[in-house]
Amino acid sequence: MYLYTVSLHGKPTLAVSHALDGALYAISDYGFSFPDMNALIDTIQPQQFAALQTPPEAAPLEDYRILAPIPCPKQDILCLGINYNEHAEEATRFSKEAFTANEPEIPIYFSKRVSQAVGPDEIVPAYTGLVDSLDYEVELAVILGKTIKDCPEEAIPDAIFGYTVFNDFSARNLQTAHKQWYRGKSLDKHTAFGPCIVTADEIGWPVALDISCCVNGELRQHSNTRYMRTGIAQALSQFSQGLTLQSGTILATGTPSGVCMGRDPQVFLKPGDEVTCTIEKLGTLRNPIGE
Repeated sequence: MYLYTVSLHGKPTLAVSHALDGALYAISDYGFSFPDMNALIDTIQPQQFAALQTPPEAAPLEDYRILAPIPCPKQDILCLGINYNEHAEEATRFSKEAFTANEPEIPIYFSKRVSQAVGPDEIVPAYTGLVDSLDYEVELAVILGKTIKDCPEEAIPDAIFGYTVFNDFSARNLQTAHKQWYRGKSLDKHTAFGPCIVTADEIGWPVALDISCCVNGELRQHSNTRYMRTGIAQALSQFSQGLTLQSGTILATGTPSGVCMGRDPQVFLKPGDEVTCTIEKLGTLRNPIGE
């Protein structure tokens, strides 16, 4: 199933589709009532959607705007850094002090503050005057459907609710000015994801999906999630050792090579640019850059 949060008549509404880019129906048409996506994830397991059929009397939604599937995450987003080998190399070239490549068996973990996530076609601010090196990072995001703690790797697939496309916008000058990456990753509206959550049963395991990013139509990043240095199960299992991860927790799994800071010459994002992130089976997330 494909789960959306949409703005309908100015009000956030949950919607479902049986196909990517298919017609959207209000989740209330299926007999469910939830105030938001977090409540849905807390209550329903993805396999419960597998047999659902569109009720004969249901009508597709019209005149809606797609929002981030979880506009207000419960907690900071968990992030994997430097999780593709070629990205590790380009990051080290940009700033050896800030991005010294780690050994694959010792993952880099950090968190990203988000008060409200940006959805498809929503403007991402460049913060001209504060940020001189705005960068994109297409990533696969994983959403937990169960609360876990001390979870073994083999149990992780059963705890995953679904997946979505994620763009970890990064202010490189702020990120590298501090010993921690938190501020450079956490400016308002620098977290974009969507267009929907694709439930885990639609994707299968292990997760091996083509992933790409374009700027103004030019292909900048292209890889496959099977090349991640630290896999989904390993990362979530390690995170959960001694730490409770609530249902609805979002893990961003890192970006492949091709970001602005790794290019020669370096040309960072500017107002008027458009960034398009696509992941196989999960859809496309497009965001224009504003002031």
